[in-house]
Amino acid sequence: MSASTPSAGLGRQSWRWSGNILTGALSLAMTLLGLLVFTFTLSQMAPIDPALQMAGDHASEATYAQIRRQLGLDQSLPTQFRLYLQHLVRGDMGISRITGQPVIDDLLHTFPATLELATCAILFGAIGGIALALLAAWKPGNWLDSIARLVSLLGYSVPVFWLGLLGLLLFYAVLHWASGPGRLDDIYLYTLEPKTGFVLVDTWLSGDRAMFRNAISHLWLPVTVLGLLSMAGITRLLRALLLEESNKEYVVLARSKGAGRLRILLRHIFPNVLGPLVTVLSLSYASLLEGAVLTETVFAWPGVGRYLTGALFASDTPAILGATLLIGLCFVLLNALADALTYLIDPRTR
Repeated sequence: MSASTPSAGLGRQSWRWSGNILTGALSLAMTLLGLLVFTFTLSQMAPIDPALQMAGDHASEATYAQIRRQLGLDQSLPTQFRLYLQHLVRGDMGISRITGQPVIDDLLHTFPATLELATCAILFGAIGGIALALLAAWKPGNWLDSIARLVSLLGYSVPVFWLGLLGLLLFYAVLHWASGPGRLDDIYLYTLEPKTGFVLVDTWLSGDRAMFRNAISHLWLPVTVLGLLSMAGITRLLRALLLEESNKEYVVLARSKGAGRLRILLRHIFPNVLGPLVTVLSLSYASLLEGAVLTETVFAWPGVGRYLTGALFASDTPAILGATLLIGLCFVLLNALADALTYLIDPRTR
C-alpha cells in the first residue's frame, strides 16, 4: 500500500501540471482573440473610408462599389471579421498604402530593428536597475539610496522624446560621440548584406569591424535613452520589494544569528523576489517595444514604431492594424512567459 503512494502523488502532480498548462493555453488563446476583436473594432470605428481612400475623390460610383466588394466592405461586420481572420491565418494583413507592399513583409523588415533596440535597452536597464536597487536596499537612507531614488524620479519625470533630442544635441551635434540618427552611415547602409535584420549581428558577420563600430555608435544613444526609462521603473519597484522583504521574520532571525547585511540581501532576500522581478522585467521589455515609437521617431530608427507613426499620419489602416496587433501580441506573449517563469521560479505561486 505504501509503495503505491508515491505513484499516486506523481499522478496527481502530473494532472495538476497538465491542468495548469491547459488553462494557461486557453487563457492565452482567449486573450489573443480578444485583442483581435478589439483592434478590428477600433479599425472599423475609424472615420476613414478605405474604399474612398483607395479610389480617390474623383472615382466613379462603379469603381467605388467594385473596390468595396474587393475589400469585403459590403459584407456584415461579423462576416468581415471572419474574412479578416481567414486572411490573418494565411499571413495576409493587407497591403500598405504607404509602401505598396504587404503589411506582413513591412513588419518582418522593421520589427528586427525594434527588437534589437528594445533588447539592448532592457539589458542596460535591467543591469543598472538591479544594481541600483541592491545598493539602495543594502543601506537604506544613505547616499546610494538617494541616487537610486533620484534616478527613479528622473526616469519617470523626463519625457523620452525630450531626452532623445537633448542627447542628439549634446552627444551628436556638440561632442560628436554618437553618429546620429539611423542605424548606419550611408557609406555602410547600402553595402551591408542583411542576413538577420539585426544590424549588430549583420555587421559582425560581414567581417568589417569599422562597420560594426559604426553600428554601435548609432545604437548606444537610443539604447541609453530607452534604457534609462526602464532602469527607473526596475529600480523603483525592485527597491520597494527588497525593503518590504527585509522586514520579514526570517531576515530578523538571520540578523540575530550574526549574518552580515550584504550576505542576507544576496543569499536570502534577493532570491525571494525573483518571481516579482521577472514580472517587472517582462512588463518593462513590453513597454520598451511599445514605447520605442517616440524614440524611433526622434532617432529616425527604421523600426515598427516609426512605421506605425508614418501609417498614422497617412491614415494607412492595414499598416496601423498590423503594427498594433504585433505590439499587442508581444505584450500578451511576454506576460504569458513571465507567468510561466514565475510559476517555475517561485514555489509559493504553486
